[in-house]
Amino acid sequence: MPTPARVAVVPQEMGQPLRIESVELPDPGPTDVVVRQFASGVCHSQLHEIHTPRASDVVLGHESTGEVVAVGSEVSHVAPGDRVFVTWLPRSTQPPDRRPAMAQVTQDDGTLATSLGVFTWADHTIADEMFIVPMPDDAPTDVTAIIGCAVMTGAGAVMNTAGVTAGSSVAVFGVGGVGLSALAAAKALGADPIIAVDLSEEKLDFAKRHGATIGVNASECDPVDRIHELTPREGLDLMGAPCSGVDFAFDCIGAEATIAQVAPSLRKKRWAADERAVAVLVGIPVAVPTIDIGDLLMHEKHLTGSIGGTSHPERDFPIYMDWYRRGDLDLDSLVTQRFALDEINEAVDALENGRIAGRSILVFD
Repeated sequence: MPTPARVAVVPQEMGQPLRIESVELPDPGPTDVVVRQFASGVCHSQLHEIHTPRASDVVLGHESTGEVVAVGSEVSHVAPGDRVFVTWLPRSTQPPDRRPAMAQVTQDDGTLATSLGVFTWADHTIADEMFIVPMPDDAPTDVTAIIGCAVMTGAGAVMNTAGVTAGSSVAVFGVGGVGLSALAAAKALGADPIIAVDLSEEKLDFAKRHGATIGVNASECDPVDRIHELTPREGLDLMGAPCSGVDFAFDCIGAEATIAQVAPSLRKKRWAADERAVAVLVGIPVAVPTIDIGDLLMHEKHLTGSIGGTSHPERDFPIYMDWYRRGDLDLDSLVTQRFALDEINEAVDALENGRIAGRSILVFD
């Protein structure tokens, strides 16, 4: 039987508000899963999609929690009644042997609203089984919705992409939902010091609740200079200058200024030392800045990107749930605002205008 659903749709015409459509989701195909949603994250990357020209109406959202309603004939890892995460990366550590179809919905006028993989701004969704991850029975159903993107992107960049270890020094540029998740991961892995960089003193204070040991207000100083002041090291670099800087730096914004700052904030290479510092680009870039190639070369710094925190959800999500249970990943305070589906335009506006301290979610009845 088709499943009735209320779905937020972004019109093809630019500049129009999102609208709520009542649609029917089809019976699941062999590899599909139909999910009744509990909650969905409202992610900053969806603002990029809203402001990008498109060939059709689109449906958005790529992190949520819910309960399985129906499964296709080839789905074996979940069953109706199971609680699940919906995410946008394949769940398994094994490379998939097929490419999943992108989810879409048919509207009342017969036109399609398409997605880039999954859609979760809806009270029900249908997705390929690759994007459905079992959820512990004891997990809360609301705040855990952000594990499927914000947490796996920020925490995964720290744990998987960079491989932060205990005692390493870390700087995180931008302390929204993704940056706060990166800070929490750095704390859980034993990094010290953990430096948060942002333009808002209020956000920096909030970041200290999520793992930051030091806050640097980039509106009041040059954050690169300040990070080097905070991280002096023994020894001299190849040019005989004093060493300083962090072992790992993460840009969780994607702005031209912050992309240009992460690599310079890394530690300088000491003479004859076998050491490498790593800068990770986590935020979606909006511009390509000038990079000091000489600095990268002379100090053997590594500059790399991270998509979804280099995550394998079935492997990583249980780790994040363990961090949550022991208090290292404070999802309850990281989720700072809740909206109903009918308030989706208010939720988008609040995110776009910087009124969300941590992460906001949609909560469905």
